[in-house]
Amino acid sequence: MDFSDLPAAGTMAVTVVIAAVAGLARGFSGFGAALIFIPLASATLGPRIAVPLLLVVDTVTAFPLIPAAWRGAERREVGSLLLGALAGTPAGTWLLLHLDPTALRWGMCALALAMLALLASGWRYHGRPALPLSIGVGAASGILSGAAQMGGPPVVAYWLGGAIPAARVRANIVLFFAASGLISAAVYLAGGLLTAEVLLLSALVAPGYALGLWCGARLFGRASEKAFRHACFALIALAAILGLPLRG
Repeated sequence: MDFSDLPAAGTMAVTVVIAAVAGLARGFSGFGAALIFIPLASATLGPRIAVPLLLVVDTVTAFPLIPAAWRGAERREVGSLLLGALAGTPAGTWLLLHLDPTALRWGMCALALAMLALLASGWRYHGRPALPLSIGVGAASGILSGAAQMGGPPVVAYWLGGAIPAARVRANIVLFFAASGLISAAVYLAGGLLTAEVLLLSALVAPGYALGLWCGARLFGRASEKAFRHACFALIALAAILGLPLRG
């Protein structure tokens, strides 16, 4: 593939802007990039390009966040979820390769609305996470990550719903998705999704995403815990709205 095979300049410019906004959300809350990027980029690039594109860009540009996340996360709990992700990611990738993209987008919107309703209801999980439940949440996240890199909602609902400080929640999320991104990359490579086209597009989109990521990380340090939680709720709602495949 060469530059003549790239999408039109206007499409590329819009994709870079979308990536910057997605990176802003990711840098601030530790999640949310796919919830914004995938519904919009899939409409112009197609889901089998948009999904691995985001994986490559996010894995590379989010690397500077990992050292702080490693220090601040509850690593044993993150590891429990990763056990589930190892099983769920191949199943989700199969869905991406074989199922109708519109049906998948409807499913993601329904999930986002369900998670928002759960969090907004005021229900909170009290006590330490249980290992079987953590593995189950990790598996659900792996399925959604493999299918659309939208593995954030179940993980965020699990950790954000508990009495865990915002900084610890964010560190857990960043570390989990750094590790689960490597799992997705290996499965995508085996499935033929990490193509030369995806890698070239990633190089063009990454600067915009990295800028948003940097700005979001700086904003996080200035926000209260209440603002952090409200921002996460807003991102879940935004995912449901932007993800509606009303145009097919």
